[in-house]
Amino acid sequence: MKHALLVALLLSAIAAGAAAADTPVEAPAAAASAPARDTGPVPQPQRPLWELGLGASGLTLPDYRGSDQRHAYLLPFPYVVYRGTWLKSDRKGTRALLLDSRDVEIDLSFGASVPTRSDTQAREGMPDLPGSVEVGPNLNIVLAESARERWTLDLRLPLRAAVSLERSPRYVGATFSPNINLDIRAGAASQWNIGLLTGPLFANRRYHAQYYQVDPVYATAERRAYDAHGGYAGWQTLASTSRRWGPMWLAGFVRHESLHGSVYKDSPLVRRNSGLTVGFAVSWVIATSSQTVASDD
Repeated sequence: MKHALLVALLLSAIAAGAAAADTPVEAPAAAASAPARDTGPVPQPQRPLWELGLGASGLTLPDYRGSDQRHAYLLPFPYVVYRGTWLKSDRKGTRALLLDSRDVEIDLSFGASVPTRSDTQAREGMPDLPGSVEVGPNLNIVLAESARERWTLDLRLPLRAAVSLERSPRYVGATFSPNINLDIRAGAASQWNIGLLTGPLFANRRYHAQYYQVDPVYATAERRAYDAHGGYAGWQTLASTSRRWGPMWLAGFVRHESLHGSVYKDSPLVRRNSGLTVGFAVSWVIATSSQTVASDD
């Protein structure tokens, strides 16, 4: 169950841009295209307040960033869309809005990591790594967008604290992953949602020590002791897409992480300088709210 929760959170966090919009209950009138940004408010269609579905998800990823071993997961996937005033779960991910204006949004963002057992070759004889959940404030700034928001370019600044998922949860560390995010609604009727994201990764010493430090007691002839440091953790690039066909929802994503220049690149636990994560989800919407709200998601 813990693995299912973590994978669901991880899929939600790193494929947030792939969540597809529902078919509107009442579509807005068509407007003439324009090369510049709209000067007036864009009419928003009415959509259900909430939608629930169930499906399956698949995910393959390294045991941890820098590992040369990986695992695959195939698990049930809950599809949840909620278009509340401050709590939302939509194409931008699951978040709690603290400030929402036309060009600036502050919310709470979430993330997760899966557990890693000590049978990973690089960590043989070392303690298992528990899974973790991450939560923290996120500042979104709209840098540019097209007429009628067919595409939007954002600067996102998520700062998160990580807490381990174990019998006695503990603070793991903090991460900061500023990124440029491009959301595109493609197709004749914007059926496809495409997300492109890129940016650096940073974490404090405590977070890096969780994954890359080797205390003298765990040092061997092949694995020297190593003291972790905080700072630059690498670069991530992500592409995602999704679409709704009636009650069916499909999504997929690919994320590449480069560790070149990272502060922990010399750790003996780093076996690869890059990593690839691939995931997909398919779900069938089984229930929707009779109450509708104005929303473009």
